[in-house]
Amino acid sequence: MSYRIELAPSAARAFTRLDRGIQRRIRDAIDGLQDNPRPAGVRKLTGADDLWRIRVGDYRVVYRIEDHRLLVLVVRIAHRRDIYRGK
Repeated sequence: MSYRIELAPSAARAFTRLDRGIQRRIRDAIDGLQDNPRPAGVRKLTGADDLWRIRVGDYRVVYRIEDHRLLVLVVRIAHRRDIYRGK
């Protein structure tokens, strides 16, 4: 059972602004969500019913899992100091 990966427009913009090395690491982590959207180390965000986050070095990837549609929607990619602040 493989999940489809989609990036929200704001997450896609943030991804393109990153250094190539961190882009590669984040892309590998996101691609891994296709087979297992809840890998080891994943955390459900407090105060949000349907948001999860994975750590990739100093960066965080926040995403929503829609099991009924087999979809992982990446909603935010940012440095750990900025990820939980308002946009």
